[in-house]
Amino acid sequence: MADAAERSGADGHAGVIGGSGRLGVARLLLWALAAVLTGRQAVAVLSEPSGEWLGGFGLSGPAAAAPGSLYDAAQFTGTPFGGLVLRPFLGLAAPSLEVAWACVTLLLVTAVGLVAARALPDPVPRRTAWLAAPVLVALMMVSLPVREAGSPGQAAVLPVLLVLLAVFRVPAERPAGFLVGLAAALQPALLLFAPMLWLSGRRTTARAAAVTFAGATALSWASLPRDSWTYWVERLAGTGLGAAPDDLANQSVHGALLRLGLGGPAEIGLYLVLAAAVAWIGLRRAAGYARDGQLLLAVAVTGCVAVAVSPAGWRHQLLWVLLAVAGKVGRRAADRPVWPVAVVLAVTLPSAVLLPNLAALAPVRDNVLLLAALAAACAVPFLPRSSPYWREPVPTRYGRPAAARWARVPLLPFWRRVLSRPNLLLELLLIRVGYSLYSHIRAAAPTSRSLAEGNGSLILGIERALGIDIEHAVNHAVVDTAWLEGFFNFYYTSFHFVVPLTILAVLYWRRPADYRWARASLGLATVLALAGFWLFPLAPPRLMPGLGFVDTVHGVQDLANPSYGAMTAISNQYAAMPSLHFGWSLWCGVVIVTLAPKGWQKLLGALHPTVTVCAIVATANHWVLDAVGGAGVVAAGFGLVHVLSGPRRLRAGLPLPRGAGASSVRVPQASGRT
Repeated sequence: MADAAERSGADGHAGVIGGSGRLGVARLLLWALAAVLTGRQAVAVLSEPSGEWLGGFGLSGPAAAAPGSLYDAAQFTGTPFGGLVLRPFLGLAAPSLEVAWACVTLLLVTAVGLVAARALPDPVPRRTAWLAAPVLVALMMVSLPVREAGSPGQAAVLPVLLVLLAVFRVPAERPAGFLVGLAAALQPALLLFAPMLWLSGRRTTARAAAVTFAGATALSWASLPRDSWTYWVERLAGTGLGAAPDDLANQSVHGALLRLGLGGPAEIGLYLVLAAAVAWIGLRRAAGYARDGQLLLAVAVTGCVAVAVSPAGWRHQLLWVLLAVAGKVGRRAADRPVWPVAVVLAVTLPSAVLLPNLAALAPVRDNVLLLAALAAACAVPFLPRSSPYWREPVPTRYGRPAAARWARVPLLPFWRRVLSRPNLLLELLLIRVGYSLYSHIRAAAPTSRSLAEGNGSLILGIERALGIDIEHAVNHAVVDTAWLEGFFNFYYTSFHFVVPLTILAVLYWRRPADYRWARASLGLATVLALAGFWLFPLAPPRLMPGLGFVDTVHGVQDLANPSYGAMTAISNQYAAMPSLHFGWSLWCGVVIVTLAPKGWQKLLGALHPTVTVCAIVATANHWVLDAVGGAGVVAAGFGLVHVLSGPRRLRAGLPLPRGAGASSVRVPQASGRT
């Protein structure tokens, strides 16, 4: 028994060493990724034309030597105190200043990531503590605020670092308040940290911050009276400097109201009321989080409030939103990723990727960062540390897949089938972002006309050899029959998106476990189709010159014009092989035939891809072999899901606890259906 105990201890020690080694490798790889992204950001910043660097400060040329000239060009957006601090650096040679500014900015970003990672609230899992710093640095390097803060003349990262150092790294009250006051002197709205500190019990720090801000502002008034008057009185704390107040870069409540078309005294009055409400709610919440021990969340919420209520809250000042991922939201473990994913997407992707270009969505699309800041400040129900779900959320329920025919399936045993319904917001975000990325990659695929037409001739030659070149006959037969042409045109343009989205919605609501299976197979098939668009650009029949095809959907195409009219600006006209029009319809048919409980439903499911293949051929939008390619990627999508995660059917599922809600799912014993 002693020998067994020794062996067990040795095995456990070896396991700890192995785990530490793997953790070290993962941390090293993450830091390497952060370094690569940092280098990419440095290259992007240093590639700016040399003449724009000092122009970004608004202190270049003859105006730099003249007293009181900070805002003559209306380019400099900082405070007079910030201009007073920056003036000495303008004596450096332009290349030296460019390199120094870029390097210092990136170092400040890295320092923010290091301090924030160590400020995560307890209990912090060991893996999180080891990996959080490089992950946070990498996310900041690709975020919109840092990408814009790296532009010449922007200094939004320094106030963030000063506040973090004051709250987390400086134990003495007065020195901490001094740092907060300096941050407010560089960005006045950050003076809101003083009432937050006061409400959370750090009154000495709050007083020191207010005194420091007053002293720095008085110093700038004494040194630069004309600029101070311009900034504080004429420009109302910088409003209109750098860009118009209603510019999209102004992600504040004031900027949003101006973009909505409001103006004059009514807009100012509404802005003051909304700003006061946001400040009242946000600061009280932040103080509560500080007293609860969630200091990083309190800092992030206060920063979001400061930028939102400021007359001019620029995008490069909204790094606070990313720090708000420190908060925990949701009682279920499955809901925990929703808030972090939403924040990361909001601060890293352009708003056009997150939301479609519809006029009704413009108020949301134009203010994504502001809405994220307001949500963090006033709306998101972050869990207190006293909540029983803080440490132990309601666990996710998984099903056990049925035995596969091949012993090595599934290849990815960690890809487990979740029984509960996924979070709807997270699903919508991922579907929208996934489709946007698909559209961008498809549009970027090769569009060589000669190559696409050559591949079209190759496809036509293969079809003639096989005796399936029916496109021309079908196309002209439909053109000669008006009602049939109208039917196929309507079917081609209307059902491509409606049917797959409807099936996904029904499965999401009625059969969550099958929803994940179907969604994964559709996603993999679409990714495989992108490879076909890149490797085999293909001209559809309607864009093949000299063959006499009629484009029934888009009208007559001027084949002498390489742009082919407006359609080329919408999508890649040569992304035809494989046909996802048919592929997605076939996916719909397979899912309906497999899961529908009634025969007439299965019949409709089988008819949909049949009618679709007729429509894509009749309208001259695809060759017959395009449909074969679409069937191939769909079959590969279903096959990959089976091989990687196991069969669709589940052996058994345990019921969720009573009261688990509408997402409760019980999978019957192995019966061939789920």
